[in-house]
Amino acid sequence: MSEPEIELTELSFTVSGRVARPVTEVYEAVADPSQLSHYFTTGGARGRLEPGTEVTWDFADFPGAFPVEVVEAEPPRRLVIRWEGDASAAEAMTTVTFSFDPIDDGARTLVTITESSWTATSAGAKAAFGNCSGWSGMLAALKAWLEHGINLREGFYA
Repeated sequence: MSEPEIELTELSFTVSGRVARPVTEVYEAVADPSQLSHYFTTGGARGRLEPGTEVTWDFADFPGAFPVEVVEAEPPRRLVIRWEGDASAAEAMTTVTFSFDPIDDGARTLVTITESSWTATSAGAKAAFGNCSGWSGMLAALKAWLEHGINLREGFYA
């Protein structure tokens, strides 16, 4: 017997990776704009990720600063942001949750990123797949930066 079909009303995705650094160090690499600018926001990040603030992220591959609303910050375990991600939606905002979990007696950190609130349309799916790829790239860049001091995004997009 097959399960009943559930109507899809919203799209979301989750990506995760492990970084060989303590949770506090990994959290700071995301929350601190000077660190984030080294490996992710190729055009720079402005403002620390703290509750109730709006910061900006700029990318060489998508020129122009993106406003990012910080919804929650629980150092060193969780960050929640909202930003424009789904142009096909009436509100056009998505929610991104970063979870930082210590593993291996605190020697490594499991970073999990979930983005939700994409519309269940072709345009919403295309945008969600694009961001899923972007967050996967961010995790790889975060790992390379913190573990080896290498900026994977330098020269990658422009």
